[in-house]
Amino acid sequence: MLPAFLVPEIDAEENGSGPALDVSGQAGRVLRLTLGITRALEQQSLDVSIWGSSDGVTWSEHPVVAFPQKFYGGTYSMLMDLSKHPEVRWVQAHWKMNRWGRGSLKPMFGFYLFAQALESGLAA
Repeated sequence: MLPAFLVPEIDAEENGSGPALDVSGQAGRVLRLTLGITRALEQQSLDVSIWGSSDGVTWSEHPVVAFPQKFYGGTYSMLMDLSKHPEVRWVQAHWKMNRWGRGSLKPMFGFYLFAQALESGLAA
C-alpha cells in the first residue's frame, strides 16, 4: 500500500535492510523513491538499493534500482518503473555503509526512504 516508508527514519551504524513492502497493487506504475539523509558523519558513504521479489521470500540477483552513492545529508529522489519489472510484487531496501579516515571507523547515517506512486502522466 502506497505511499509508504521502505525504511522509516533510523540512525544506522551497520549495513542492513528494511521490511518487505507489497507493491502488487502498483504493477506497471512508476514509483517515486525519496531518500532523506538527516544525519551524516564526515568521510563515509551510503549505498541504497531496492531489490524485487515475486513472492516476498526469494529476492532478485540484482537490484531493481539503486541510488548513486551518497556522502552528505539532503533529500534525493529517483524513479522506479515497475513496468520494466512485471515479476516484482514485493520490494525491499538494502543499504551498505563505509567509513574511512581517522578516529572511529564505525559509520553512522540517519536516513529514511519513502515510496509513492506517481499520478498518470507525471513521469513523462
